[in-house]
Amino acid sequence: MRAHQRVASRNARFQQWQTLLTNRQKRQRAGRFLVQGVRPITLAAEQGWRIEELLVDADRRLSHWAQDTIRDTDAEVIHLPSDLLAELGEKDQDAAPELLAVLAMPPDDLTRVPVAPDFLGVVFDRPTQPGNLGTLIRSADAFGAGGVIVTGHAADVYDPRTVRASTGSLFGLPTVRAQSHRDVLDWLARAETGNGAEAGAGTGVTVVGTDEDGDTDIEDYDFCAPTLIVVGNETVGMSTGWREACDRVLSIPMRGTASSLNAANAATVVLYEAARQRRRT
Repeated sequence: MRAHQRVASRNARFQQWQTLLTNRQKRQRAGRFLVQGVRPITLAAEQGWRIEELLVDADRRLSHWAQDTIRDTDAEVIHLPSDLLAELGEKDQDAAPELLAVLAMPPDDLTRVPVAPDFLGVVFDRPTQPGNLGTLIRSADAFGAGGVIVTGHAADVYDPRTVRASTGSLFGLPTVRAQSHRDVLDWLARAETGNGAEAGAGTGVTVVGTDEDGDTDIEDYDFCAPTLIVVGNETVGMSTGWREACDRVLSIPMRGTASSLNAANAATVVLYEAARQRRRT
């Protein structure tokens, strides 16, 4: 029988949930993070993410969606007063979510990203803004990328702001953290030779960077070829390592007085062009 518990005060267990919101190191150490919203929680369940706990508003009648979510998962169910749930949902009390989910983080294993002859992947190198990271994940999902890789010292994939900005795409698109460009290049090399778990031997992935001073307009690059797109840090762009690793550096043709775009917006434009070209083949 599914376990049901009740937490009525800001006790030690409540404080543990709070740290999942605010403390990156403790969130990583626990391997768990908080999720709210009908679409994100529904997608997480549909995509097979492990839901460990469901935090439920004890002061209201639950919607059919919330009841179904509780019924269809084997997570522990914990009932909290509205004010505590609102605090964990970072909402005013009158806008408290009826349900929050505590999810287990999947491993940061690059083999979660499938490499195939039609490969399209995105690297976001050292992003600083969780909202930009979540937006890029959402765009990559929308325009058919096979995965997102976050390299270097970066905003946390499981920061609540990242999760919210992805609007659930985090749960449908493999998103993996890697320490450096070397890890990613080694993974691609293993995929190319067929020595790893990936099924991408012979794919010949081209690494293309994005920069306002790129040598090729995005409309002149053939995105139908297997491609890894690299998007740099919002302020300083790609690292030296990634610049040296790129086979091509692409730019977005623009008019007006703007010299560049926000990193997530630029990635969205590039991904749209890739999807446009691929629809025509």
